[in-house]
Amino acid sequence: MDHQELARVLRRTALEAGARIMEIYEADDFEVRSKSDESPVTEADEAADALIWAALKEAFPEVLIVTEEQAHSHAETAENFLIVDPLDGTKEFVRRRGEFTVNIAYVENGVPVRGVVYAPAKGRLFYTRADGSAVEESGALDPETVGEVRPIHVSTPDNGALMVVASQSHRDRATDDYIAKYSVRDMTSAGSSLKFCLVATGEADLYPRLGPTMEWDTAAGHAVLLGAGGHVIRFDDHSELTYGKPGYRNPFFIAYAPGVELKEA
Repeated sequence: MDHQELARVLRRTALEAGARIMEIYEADDFEVRSKSDESPVTEADEAADALIWAALKEAFPEVLIVTEEQAHSHAETAENFLIVDPLDGTKEFVRRRGEFTVNIAYVENGVPVRGVVYAPAKGRLFYTRADGSAVEESGALDPETVGEVRPIHVSTPDNGALMVVASQSHRDRATDDYIAKYSVRDMTSAGSSLKFCLVATGEADLYPRLGPTMEWDTAAGHAVLLGAGGHVIRFDDHSELTYGKPGYRNPFFIAYAPGVELKEA
């Protein structure tokens, strides 16, 4: 894989998908349906998926593409693959909260080594460069021209006063009980994969997820966090969270900045 070309294509494709999503988001109304698992899907999910699929297939025709919106792709496996959530945080999109993202990642041998997370309604773009380091880009966010970028890095946590981020739509008692094991200075909530990015930028130290997720929900944010010096581990045994698992299902996990004194379940 040419990582220079990969970084360019991922960034451009995420921005183009984000623009298409915002066209629908800013309309007076849009179609919302329920999938077989009762989760919502909108015309924005499907439009972004079609755009991303076409762009990735043209750029990397030999690479497996796994995407949330194409069920047939969930049965395929490969050592190296692209994995896509075209609109992560559909509930936030439907409620017009703005905390939804475009997620695209590239996985090598179980590790999400490159990724892009774009929150178009918030104008925040996070991605890994060709060397794997993570940046946030600001400015016009033009698909063809890279603007001002700043390297991002996790915080140096104070275990007596941690900043914790948790899910906005999926908070539960188990999560709150686990967070209560820590000395917490403050808590914030965020939708979609933005939670990984808040840890990556040092805006939070710890993100525990004690609920079901799929690999396309987490791979891009995981890649950005790795590029910023962070970690994502399984909740049960604290081993590294890996990708390409059966059905692309994740166990519970913890994302954190090194130095956080992790608590047992």
